[in-house]
Amino acid sequence: MLEVLDIARYAASGTNGQPVEWLVVHDPEKVRKIAGLTIEWMRSLLNTPHPMSSYVPMLISAWEQGYDVICRGAPHLLFAHIPEKNPVAPVDAIIALTHFDIAAPAFGIGTCWAGFVAAAAMYYEPLQKELGLPAGRKCAYAMMFGNPQYKIYGIPRRKPLEVMWQ
Repeated sequence: MLEVLDIARYAASGTNGQPVEWLVVHDPEKVRKIAGLTIEWMRSLLNTPHPMSSYVPMLISAWEQGYDVICRGAPHLLFAHIPEKNPVAPVDAIIALTHFDIAAPAFGIGTCWAGFVAAAAMYYEPLQKELGLPAGRKCAYAMMFGNPQYKIYGIPRRKPLEVMWQ
């Protein structure tokens, strides 16, 4: 894990500012608690103009039936956090997380981007308090990780390459 984070620290960043720092949630019980707080945030979106308002009822329902639709049973979470007032740091964080995502399989680590958790961590104060990031820093994005459950036998299908030359 530390080797992969060490690779990610070499990711490009605006003006080479290297604003990304990491929070590793290693305890699976805390991961489950964070997933529950994400569901709480989703409940606050019901019947609002939020773009996810119509989408969250099925996620909440699945959660209530015992299905972890938030973290999919992943044992660990990785949060990239950045200075609150750095306008280019969100992009820097995504670049660093991409480095982590690409390097992780070489170390036997499976990953999955945690978009629901990331959104909740950006906007839901109870989750922000649970994470306890240092003052002046905010969550940029989150990623699930752990031992892969399945072996990958091929690259997922992608749209054909589209390039314009001038």
